[in-house]
Amino acid sequence: MPRTAWCGAPSLAQIFSRPTTGADGQQRASDSAAGVGSSAPGAGSSVSPSAPGASPYVEPGAGDGAPHYNENNAYRRTGEMSPAHERDAEREAARIEPVLKRLWEQGKWDPATVRAALFELGYEEGDDALTVREMFRRFKNNEYYTPEGAMVGLSVHPDACVTAFVQKSNYGVQTNGPYLETGCFEPPYGH
Repeated sequence: MPRTAWCGAPSLAQIFSRPTTGADGQQRASDSAAGVGSSAPGAGSSVSPSAPGASPYVEPGAGDGAPHYNENNAYRRTGEMSPAHERDAEREAARIEPVLKRLWEQGKWDPATVRAALFELGYEEGDDALTVREMFRRFKNNEYYTPEGAMVGLSVHPDACVTAFVQKSNYGVQTNGPYLETGCFEPPYGH
């Protein structure tokens, strides 16, 4: 995956990988870049980084390698679906997709219209089974706004969801396990 290069101030990795000058006037790698656990005189370490300036805090599978990436993004991961419940969710998604496509082609994507169309399929709102709501707020041009459209969350089983949306530009339907904090809806980014 390509990394983004930043102009301007140096990154922490660049700062900590720069040589430093000790009290004796000798240049050496900074303690954090060299993997030294103690800054006491004469203290050494058998730990060496995998590459100059490499962070010792990189987690396996940590996206861009940021410390605590997995921990900070746990709320954006779905739960596991059992194979049988995944098939049930796929079957419900196949029923919902043509309805959302038809509404999108008609230019009807407000939550009330979407909800009414899904009621015609026999779904009922309540008990967290079906939820139709407005889109999440977004930030643009220094202000928050709520875009036109509707989000759909259908809990097929406690471990299986159909998540969908319809808006002016497009529509989509997918199956997934529930999110830890938001059920069938993918949570918005925190920052």
